[in-house]
Amino acid sequence: MDGRKVWLIPYCELPEEGEGRLKGPESVIVLNAGKKKAQIKVTLYFTDREKYNKVTWEVNGESVRCFRMNNIEDMCGFVVSKNTQYAMKIVSIVPVVVQYGRLDNRQTNLAYYTTLGFSK
Repeated sequence: MDGRKVWLIPYCELPEEGEGRLKGPESVIVLNAGKKKAQIKVTLYFTDREKYNKVTWEVNGESVRCFRMNNIEDMCGFVVSKNTQYAMKIVSIVPVVVQYGRLDNRQTNLAYYTTLGFSK
C-alpha cells in the first residue's frame, strides 16, 4: 500500500499572479501508485465562511495528476479567492500520496513553497 486515504493541508493561499514571467499558481499533485482509479473528495475550510465540499477529483491507477487551484475546471466550478487563507482536506477511496505547491512571485525575487500534506 502506497500512500494514505486522508490528507490535510492546513495552509493554502492562492497568490496574485505577481511581477515575474511565471504566474503564481497553487496546486495539489496526487500520485496514485495503485491499480484502481482514485475518486477523491476535497473539502475547503475558511476562516470567515462555511466550508465548501463540492470539489471532486479522479486520478487513474498508476498515474499522477496535478490540480491547480486557479483552474476553474480542476475546482469543479469553484473560484478560489486570491490572497485568502484556507485549508484543505482530501479524502480518497484508495491510498494516494499528496503534495502541495505554491509559487508566490508577487516580488521579482521568486519564492516557491512545496510540501507534503499531513496524512492519517
